[in-house]
Amino acid sequence: MGNDFLDYLELFFSKYVLLQRGLSSNTISSYSDAFLMLFRYLEEVKHLKPHQVTFLHVGKETIADYCEWLELSLGNSIATRNQRLTAVHALFRYIQAEDPSRIAQCRDILGIKMKKHRSTPPKYLSVDAIKAILAKPDSKSDTGIRDLALLCLLYDSAARVQELINLKVADIVLDKPATVRITGKGDKIRIVPLLPETAVILKQYIKRYRLTAKDSVLFTNRSGNKLTRVGVNYILNKYIEIVNQQSPGLINITVTPHVLRHSKATHLLSAGVNLVYIRDLLGHSSVVTTEIYATANPEFLRKAIEQNAIRTSPKRLSLTASETTDLITFLKRFRC
Repeated sequence: MGNDFLDYLELFFSKYVLLQRGLSSNTISSYSDAFLMLFRYLEEVKHLKPHQVTFLHVGKETIADYCEWLELSLGNSIATRNQRLTAVHALFRYIQAEDPSRIAQCRDILGIKMKKHRSTPPKYLSVDAIKAILAKPDSKSDTGIRDLALLCLLYDSAARVQELINLKVADIVLDKPATVRITGKGDKIRIVPLLPETAVILKQYIKRYRLTAKDSVLFTNRSGNKLTRVGVNYILNKYIEIVNQQSPGLINITVTPHVLRHSKATHLLSAGVNLVYIRDLLGHSSVVTTEIYATANPEFLRKAIEQNAIRTSPKRLSLTASETTDLITFLKRFRC
């Protein structure tokens, strides 16, 4: 094997990532996207075809420029930029261990730091918006019942889109109490309860599509193939457009499948469900991750303060005329 970049990249994916690290399919897919974008950058900006790329072309300056290109030219978020850099770092950690002669170059690239960014509150839809979306599919048609089952399950289970499209018929239990078995990050399995209404819709969908084989993929496209992320986005956006036409202003954010996940978590939190249960529903490894739904939601904070005030605040006291005058005088001291 020649000691070249492309050789190590191939080994990184074919042996290290799959066999030695045992990374999840989502992580491997993310790594793949990062290098596909790197090759696109090298071709568009550096005018290098993929087969021409060597270690000479992937130094610290090039990787730093690649990160800037992702953000400034493609409009990627800082989080996505950092995710791509994480994949590059993983490759060069592997190369550093395999080829000591490359240590200096690897350390230079590993020294490129993640860009700091402010964490933004999760975007979510109102309960009314969710109801409007789920009211649009025509359950009398084959496509409509599939779309309705998919969207109901996506929201009700708070599944990630990849988790949803990986579901098989065997993962759905429709006997009371209805549940769905979701395989999440790190192949961790969680059992999520489903509302009776969702179970009824899923039962109708499975019956309509004659999904009798337990190992069959739960959701397929018109060709009978497993749905993709793009396919799920297309289905969701189809009904978002209808809602926007019929009820302008009801949905005022860009909606992705992940927004339905955020919406479910936020609605449960607003209903008073304990964060620990929401953590388990979402498949988070720590409740600290789940806390963003509480700390970033001003409405939830307002309700918590009001409820606490009801329990602890003394009854309102009446101020005398002189006390009111003194209070106003006191407050005026703080005016500009």
